[in-house]
Amino acid sequence: MARFLSPEWVDAFNDAMADVALAPPGPEAGLAVRDGRFSMCQVVTGGPEGDVRTTLRVDAGRMSITGSEDAEAAVTIRLTWADAVAMAAGELTPGEAIAAGRVRVRGDLSVLAEAQSVLVAVQAQLQELRDRTEY
Repeated sequence: MARFLSPEWVDAFNDAMADVALAPPGPEAGLAVRDGRFSMCQVVTGGPEGDVRTTLRVDAGRMSITGSEDAEAAVTIRLTWADAVAMAAGELTPGEAIAAGRVRVRGDLSVLAEAQSVLVAVQAQLQELRDRTEY
């Protein structure tokens, strides 16, 4: 089992997504994601090893995560370790967290919406990863 957001977990996420082909964004997608390429940073504060920064990238129908922050990302979200764990475990939806003010968002909200759509589309792969994750 890999600890959530550790380098090993990032590798496990990327392995889980390696064979997934994502559909292109629909016509209602925002301009920032219409070409099917975008990145979203996540800054998780207060983790067991300190703050963790990751970047979710979607390009050419593929999704991956890196264990670093991309200053060029169109959107950055900031949340606590407890909230990140709750969302990853499926106990808290991003919409609930945002509505409750538990997530700070900076940047293009259309990218955040598209990233959420992409993550919903890969729920089966994410569930397998959840089952092998230590929180």
